[in-house]
Amino acid sequence: MPDSFSATHAGHAADPLALLRAYLPDIAAAAALEDHDGAFPAEAIVSLHKARLLAAPLRLALGGLGWGSEPEGAAQLAVALRLIGRASLPLGRLYEGHVNALRLVQRYGTPGQARAAAQEAMGGLLFAVWNTEIPGEPLSVGPDGRLMGRKILCSGAGQAARALVTARDAATPEAPPRMLLVPLAPGERADLSGWTAQGMRASATGAVDLTGIEVGPGLQVGRPGDYGRQPDFSAGAWRFAAVHCGGLEAVLGAMRDHLRRTGRGADPHQAARLGQAAVAAGSARLWVEAAALRAEAPDAGMEAVAFVNLARLAVERAALDVMELAQRSVGLAAFLRPNPLERLCRDLATYLRQPAPDRALTEAAAHLLAAGVEPGDAWDIPAVRP
Repeated sequence: MPDSFSATHAGHAADPLALLRAYLPDIAAAAALEDHDGAFPAEAIVSLHKARLLAAPLRLALGGLGWGSEPEGAAQLAVALRLIGRASLPLGRLYEGHVNALRLVQRYGTPGQARAAAQEAMGGLLFAVWNTEIPGEPLSVGPDGRLMGRKILCSGAGQAARALVTARDAATPEAPPRMLLVPLAPGERADLSGWTAQGMRASATGAVDLTGIEVGPGLQVGRPGDYGRQPDFSAGAWRFAAVHCGGLEAVLGAMRDHLRRTGRGADPHQAARLGQAAVAAGSARLWVEAAALRAEAPDAGMEAVAFVNLARLAVERAALDVMELAQRSVGLAAFLRPNPLERLCRDLATYLRQPAPDRALTEAAAHLLAAGVEPGDAWDIPAVRP
């Protein structure tokens, strides 16, 4: 990817978001070319490193910006995730996993583990979180202290240098899983053949066989059960919703480009669709920004989980609406390659399929039903409630 902004944007060296914005055109252009099975946005990851975004999730004391690890960084992280998702949803998924991994290591790991992860992130290494496995086939630690099994639906498979995985003890499989930070060599242990989804093809998603890796004392992060500890586990869903929000903004942008290019924007029906899509996109952004502040508040509790659950579903609904409006505006061409809407909608529709949407909705409703305040006050941020 050409370093096209080096001279023009030299003045933004201290502002990672400005650096990111400078890279976005190249990232978006590359995303259109990387839409094939097994692809990975390697040059875009390098661009994120140059913009200091790989180190941004680290705490200030570790040389980062506190994005995702300190409350003050929530707003900037929300912007970064949205912008990256707008340029490339596969890259957004990878970056969100990187942020999550560093957050977990800093929150539950030892000071030495946090320092080591910080050095590696500042050196440009990509982290990932892999939790999904085939039902009945959990990744486990055998009696010899080595891993047995694999993870599936691993984005960044064969590319991430450090993977935070959950594993159970083979002797006590009913016990909560522990987190392990596993070092991986490029290209090893990954099988991408099972990822046949219509979208997100450039996310290098597949299965990773971790059998035989020795679980030394330095690999375990935190205590068993920390990975699913609330409210962090569920409230963190705001981050992937932020990437979704960027994706729907990209769809809105492609819709507007089509209307400008064809000169059909003045048609009242087309204008109405564009206006409706703009309302949906703006609403999604407001939900994401509000969810980020609530989830990252120092005293966030289960009310934050309830709000984030609503936010992720509001963003999903907005994305589905914007895709439908865009496809109706553009017509059959929106489903034909190389029209950018074809890829954008395919990636977004695939990425929107996050787990347990019905449970997220009913849990949020249950919280509101039991709240002892007026519904309009149930979602106040505790730190700013008068």
